[in-house]
Amino acid sequence: MSLSTPPTAADPRRVHVAAGVILREQRVLIARRHAHAHQGGLWEFPGGKLEPGESVISALKRELQEEIGIDIEDAEPLLQIAHDYPDKQVLLDFWTVSAFSGEPQSKEGQALEWCELEDLREREFPEANVPVVDRLLELFEIL
Repeated sequence: MSLSTPPTAADPRRVHVAAGVILREQRVLIARRHAHAHQGGLWEFPGGKLEPGESVISALKRELQEEIGIDIEDAEPLLQIAHDYPDKQVLLDFWTVSAFSGEPQSKEGQALEWCELEDLREREFPEANVPVVDRLLELFEIL
């Protein structure tokens, strides 16, 4: 699942994605991927691809504004995951978003849900997202 040497953002074989783990009390915001998208129909943490020359935090701010209409006020790196699917290689930078302005809303037609942390395992996520779910449950001491 992870590589021994983390790939760089410049690795042309990997899609570099910034994703926000947006927390509110004991809940996290998740979005359902559109059916036609890679890993369609599964739940994910909102975010998107970095543009050339863009920093991870800049991409995260831009993507969360475009996708769900919020402005990040405080965010910290949580986990970086390199994952190889049979048809795609991804480098996912997950950031914990603990403060933001605006109320999340679907700006691209995707379903959004404030999911109780204890219910995360009941949702189906892409394989590359599972370590983030595990880490969140560990951080909040949910077994």
